[in-house]
Amino acid sequence: MTRSLHIILLVTVLTPAAGRAADWPLFRGDASQSGVAASGLPDDLVPRWTFKAGDSVEGAAAVADGVVYVASMDQHLYALDLATGKEKWKYRARPFKAPPSYRSGLVYVGDEEGRFHCVDAATGKSRWTFEAGAEIPSGANFAGDSVLFGSADEHLYCLSPEGKLKWKFRLTGGPVMGSPAVVGDRVLVSGCDSTLHVLDAGTGKELAAVQLGGQTAAAPAVSGTQVYLPTMTNHVLAIDWKKAEVLWDYAAPRRQQPFYASAAVTDDLVIAGSRDKLVHAINRRTGNPAWTFATRNRVDSSPVVVGRRVVVGSLDGNLYVLDLAKGTELKKLKLDGGVAASPAVGGDCLLIGTTKGTVYCFGAGK
Repeated sequence: MTRSLHIILLVTVLTPAAGRAADWPLFRGDASQSGVAASGLPDDLVPRWTFKAGDSVEGAAAVADGVVYVASMDQHLYALDLATGKEKWKYRARPFKAPPSYRSGLVYVGDEEGRFHCVDAATGKSRWTFEAGAEIPSGANFAGDSVLFGSADEHLYCLSPEGKLKWKFRLTGGPVMGSPAVVGDRVLVSGCDSTLHVLDAGTGKELAAVQLGGQTAAAPAVSGTQVYLPTMTNHVLAIDWKKAEVLWDYAAPRRQQPFYASAAVTDDLVIAGSRDKLVHAINRRTGNPAWTFATRNRVDSSPVVVGRRVVVGSLDGNLYVLDLAKGTELKKLKLDGGVAASPAVGGDCLLIGTTKGTVYCFGAGK
């Protein structure tokens, strides 16, 4: 064997996934809830297929191993072939608003009647269910072998791989709507108690707490020791979660409307959509405004950053592609209904659902 051939074979062994586009297994793409895609997208996005569910799709899709998992208010969790949009299976429960999550051949999602489901990704059969005390708007995240999600019964739940309760943490005051973020052995979660909580992932013990000045529906977005949280009181906060200190506090300049969407975080910017109909980009270092982009309706869709572009939906029925640095519109894709769901990016495709129940897949032209 020649030296050059030996090197090629070694690289192949060490990087078996090389050339395969990254997946999108969680609500914001990764455990830190960053909203930044590891996968790329073609320069010109065109519709590849659509799938029609029986009711609104309000949560982000999960993408793994060439399959799209999407939950609908029509009481079904669907598995769709990423290449064709053809249905592989559907699992019936109760209406779903929460986004599904994928890990190791299993799909996790909570429904509007408070039941959390673990479903076999290959067959669509139930593995187990867990009863929470109220509806589950939060997506699932994972810490080690534990499964974490928030419920409207004011609790963050931590379950074993078998669906047994390991611990739960109460956030007094209302539902835990945002998905928790996980950084190593720490869990970051907030809710209607207007507080960011830093918890030990193994025990659920609170290690630190930071007052936010407003309730949150968003997932914390983490980068290093900093976490970014939009609030329902028209603010976005940057917090050093290790020191439990607020670094800056950005107040949206007009139309006192809440942020429901989660932020996306790059090296330079924090980007979040608001019910003031604007997408806000904030200088990550200073907390000063970088740019805003106006849509025609509320922006409850959480922006996703793909390379030098931002993709975000609006309840005006459009999916917007914006220049990351300038906030200028690069493309506007008209959909069949309002967009409350957040984009998912996987397999070089972009997936988004609408309030009309249509799931769109955009990618390269065929």
